[in-house]
Parts: sequence; C-alpha cells; structure tokens
Amino acid sequence: MSGHTRLLENLWDDSHAASLDEPGKLLYRSNLLGSDKRITNYGGGNTSAKVMETDPLTGEQVRVMWVKGSGGDVGTIKLDGFATLYMDKLEALKGIYKGVEDEDRMVGFLPHCTFNLNPRAASIDTPLHGFVPYTHVDHMHPDAIIAIAASKNSKQLTQQIFGDDIGWLPWRRPGFQLGLDLEAFVKANPNAKGAVLESHGLFTWANDAKACYELTLDIINKAIDWFAGETEGKTIFGGAETQSLPASQRRTIAAKLMPEIRGRIGKAERKLGHFDDQDAVLEFVNSKDLRPLGALGTSCPDHFLRTKIRPLILDFDPAKPDVEAVLGSLDQALEDYRADYARYYESCKHSNSPAMRDPNPVIFLVPGVGMFSFAKDKATARIAGEFYVNAINVMRGASTVSEYQGLPEQEAFDIEYWLLEEAKLQRMPKPKSLAGRVALVTGGAGGIGRATAARLMGEGACIVLADIDAGALEATKSDFEKGFGKDAVRGVLLDVTSEDGVVKAFAEACLEFGGVDILVSNAGIASSAPVEETTLAMWNKNIDILATGYFLVSREAFKLFRRQKLGGNVVFVASKNGLASSPNASAYCTAKAAEIHLARCLALEGADAGIRVNTVNPDAVLRGSKIWNGEWREQRAASSKIDISELEEHYRKRSLLKLNVFPEDIAEAIYFLASDLSAKSTGNIINVDAGNAQSFTR
Repeated sequence: MSGHTRLLENLWDDSHAASLDEPGKLLYRSNLLGSDKRITNYGGGNTSAKVMETDPLTGEQVRVMWVKGSGGDVGTIKLDGFATLYMDKLEALKGIYKGVEDEDRMVGFLPHCTFNLNPRAASIDTPLHGFVPYTHVDHMHPDAIIAIAASKNSKQLTQQIFGDDIGWLPWRRPGFQLGLDLEAFVKANPNAKGAVLESHGLFTWANDAKACYELTLDIINKAIDWFAGETEGKTIFGGAETQSLPASQRRTIAAKLMPEIRGRIGKAERKLGHFDDQDAVLEFVNSKDLRPLGALGTSCPDHFLRTKIRPLILDFDPAKPDVEAVLGSLDQALEDYRADYARYYESCKHSNSPAMRDPNPVIFLVPGVGMFSFAKDKATARIAGEFYVNAINVMRGASTVSEYQGLPEQEAFDIEYWLLEEAKLQRMPKPKSLAGRVALVTGGAGGIGRATAARLMGEGACIVLADIDAGALEATKSDFEKGFGKDAVRGVLLDVTSEDGVVKAFAEACLEFGGVDILVSNAGIASSAPVEETTLAMWNKNIDILATGYFLVSREAFKLFRRQKLGGNVVFVASKNGLASSPNASAYCTAKAAEIHLARCLALEGADAGIRVNTVNPDAVLRGSKIWNGEWREQRAASSKIDISELEEHYRKRSLLKLNVFPEDIAEAIYFLASDLSAKSTGNIINVDAGNAQSFTR
C-alpha cells in the first residue's frame, strides 16, 4: 500500500535495553520508531511512559509521565526533548474542564503540572497519553494506518483487519476532549490494544516498553500485509494517463521550472525548493486520478500543516514537453491557486482567526516530471515533500480498497488557523539574515571559500560549494554537513573555464535549492615570474581562470537572477594586486585587474534588476590557502628576497596596521556585501589587506 510490501523489522536489542532505566527505554523506543518514515513522518506522532520518580520537594515517590514535548521529532529526540508532568495534577485537570469549548484554555494549565521545573513545553496531545491507563503509549502516523483512517468506511475496515484488538474513534481535533474520549474507550474495551483515530493515526498501549514497541510494529505490519493482498493486481489511481520522462530530462525540466516558481512565490519571503521524482511520486503525477484526488486535499493534520490542504498541479504533457508553455501559464495558475486559498480562508474563518498567511502553494505536481516543494528553508521544503509522499501513499491505499476522503475544509482550517498553532508560530525565533538565500561559492574548498561558506551558512544561507579539487570538495562538504546539517550544503565539481560546466553547476543549484541568490566568485590561482620568463601558457591560465572564469559564472548568474526577478548579489574575490602592481607577477596582476573592471561593468548592467556587484580585495592570506601552499609562496619569498618561513611576518610588518589577514577576515567582508547590510552598495571595492597605501582606491 505504501509503495512497499516489505514489513517493518523488529530492531529492539534486549542487551542494550537492559542497561536503560524507564526514561531511557522510552527514548530508545522512540528513536527506533522514528527511524522509519513508514511508521511516522518527521515531527509526527509522540510516545510516552509513566514512571515513578522522586519528588524533589517531598522526597516521596510520585508517578510522572514522560511525553514527547511540543514540536519534537521521535526519531531524533533526546531525553531533554520530553516534557514531564505529575500524573496526579494532570488527572486533577478533569475537575476544571467545562467541555469542548474549553479545550484551548486547558492547554494553559499543562505547565502547572510540570515535574521538576522541566522547561520542555507539553504538546496538545498530552491528555491523550495521560488519560490512557497504561504505562507505555505510542501514537504514530503510519501510512498504512492513515490509509485506513482516511477511507470512507474506515470503521468497518478497522474491524475487518484487526477485529476487537484495535478500536476506532471518529474524527476529533487533538486536545483534552479527545483524551477523555480515548480514556472512555479503553475503560469500555479493556481487552483492546489500541485504536485508529479517523483521519489521524494510530494509538497503541502496553505496560512494558518492549511490548509496546512490538505491538506498534505488529499492528502496522498487519495493515501493510493486508493492503499488499488487497491491492495486488488492482489498478492504482485509475491507471496511468501519462508516462515519465527519462531521469535526465526530468532533472533538466525541474532545473528550469524551479527558479521561475521560486521567483513568483518568494517576493514577500524567500523560499527554498526541493525536487522529488521517486517512483511513488511519479505513479501519482502520471495517473488518471491525479486531479480528482489532489483536489480532495490531505487527511492527517500533520500532512496539511506542512503541505497546505492541497497542491498545485501544473498543466504539462510529457508526450509533448513544452516548458515554455508551462512558464507562460504559471502566473495565471498561481493567481487561481491564491484566489482559491483566499476563498477557503474567508469561508472558514472565525471572528478571532489569525490573519491569512502566505496563500502560495507549497507542493507543485508536474506529470511526467515529479514534485517540487517550497518553504522558508531547505529542511522544511524537503520535509513538506516527504509529508506529501505520505499523503500519496495514504491516497493510494484508501482509493484502492475504498474511497479516499480528505478532511472537510472547515476541520482543516480549524487546525491550520488554530490559535494555539498561531501562538507556536509567533514563538518561532526570528529568521537569520540570509535565511532563504542560496549562495554558490567557487573555489569553495579553499581557505577563503571555506571561511566564506561557513560565515554565510552561519547566517542561514544554503551553500553550493564549487571546486575543481574533488578530494578537497568532498572533505569540505562532509565537514559542513556535520556542522550545519545535510540540508545546508551541496557540492559540485567545477572548472570555471568550462562554459558547459558552469551552466551545469547553476542547473544543479536550481535543482537542489530552487535557485541562486548570491554568487561568490572566488576560484583562483597565482603565478610569479619576470615578464620575459612568463610563458604564454602561464599568461593564458591566469586570464582563463581569473578573468574568463569570473565572466562565465557571472554571466550564468545574471541569466538566473533575471529569470527569478528577486534581485541578486555578486561578490568578486579579487586582490590587492588588481589595484597595486607587483614585480614578477604581470599575468596574475593583469587578470586580477580585469576582474575588478568586470565587476564595475556588471554593476552598471545589473542595477536595473536589483543585482548588486561588489569586490573584496584580500592581500597575503596565507593560512588555509591552496594558492599559497604551492609555488606561489616560494616565488613571492624569492621576489622579496626572504626565507619562506619569514613570509607571513614580512607581510604583517609591511601592512599599515601591522596585522595578518586571515580567511575569516575576507569572509566577513564578503558577508557584508552579500547581505542586506550593504543593500545600497554596488560597484564598490573593500580592501581587506591590513592597509596598503598603494591599493587605496581612488
């Protein structure tokens, strides 16, 4: 049903579990469950355990519930991600509950139940765990179970598949009342092992951590196995209406469409994109039922909170792949989607509803190509795509064995615009200064390139590292993945003198992130020789990399910036030598001077489109530099008639400020020029050379 007939594997290790206390077993169980997206999606579901703890005030033993805190993810959670509550205080809340209209007020009482001053906020699902009279409770969102829960006859299917082991509760928004409903069900059905919540997910319970884990797996596997038998040989999604294009063509089309979409939906808030063309997506976007099922919207609350209630399906015929036609119809398609979202908001809003949020789609479906998802950052865009794949799997199962039904619009709205959800959004930290931006950094694996990438990522940017050195590129990317996460960085092997290579690098950036906002042109070499010993090959190599290479990447960036219509930012890393001549370096100095003048020309050409072009001139950045680790160091030492070991000190003393210049100093200037701190600057040069009178700009 979920695209996989493979059953879930029991990963419980008794020897490891034996070394854990009860909270430790809860954490272990949670991480195991969250490690498989077929069990629950990122951030979805929650787990709990009720354990005896020593009260820090009285020293007495008290019953405390550990439950996943608000906004956490069971797959990656640590112990500090769990909220802890006194069970007696949580039970006492029943005495002040006045009914369904009182639910939001009850959330405000949960902090009063906190055990041991735990700062982790309890989620709205806390009563659902607390009122189930079992020690261990799992609440998961498995595709196989939601497919049952989202079927028109979900109650009958639940009974048919699970008998009396698993009960069924009708749809109700998560909260205090649903917790009471679940408690009433357990008391009325003492032999039940769990319950399916209509249009929502699965609850299971036991008095032992391992037993609860194994029960959850068993119930999900039973559903997977049942769907495999029921769907075998049946037509899925009404059969195929179109066929997928070859993978390379899908990627080419995606790289063309994504920046155009991003530019149209990212004017108020920058968006980053994610592309997915896995088999489950292609089966859906190519199907006859794509439009009717897509229009029904998603079912599980976790799905549409991430994806909006429905996607935008673009008109595209893979049999006659006309990308320009799609682009020509894109403005109208977006306008229609935004108008429909406004209708949804106006028809469902309450007197105290928050203002309408961004009406643009999150999910875009393209027959024959795949799915694009867009959000304020790469991780959120990727996760939104993962959630829609979950929704596809749910629709696949439900529509094959029954009739799929999404949540009614009013119910969806009441969750999307829930005041408690709005309060959570308002508590979100302010975005960093480069959030939603993508920077392509050439020479990204060198000293200045690495420092620049780190500085920009630290401010929220996503980075495409481009470098000709495959080993250094992979090592740098790996380091950044560990420090900033895999969503923040991509690597592309690039020779900036290759026109085709440059085009492919920008296409890859568009495919991975949706576009590019910042180009840091930093690829470099250096050479030193008296003019009469300067070979034509040496001259050409300097001009090819430092002038032609900078032209090629800038030209491609300009093309992309103009397509996106979001402005753009180019920062050249030139050199003090572009302004101040040096002996025995005519090829290098000339090429660097060409860079500076190219930047000035581009600043003139880009201004009308909001494209800024500025230059940073370093000098003597020895540490971490691949250039200075080669012959250039020896050549410059010889030119100054000093020993190599004295070179760094020589440059420090030569500077007016008597300071060394490091890669991080250059990165700071690049960040300034790449950010809105310099929003009114273009055509400028910043010298980061610790002071050199010869290179003062005039």
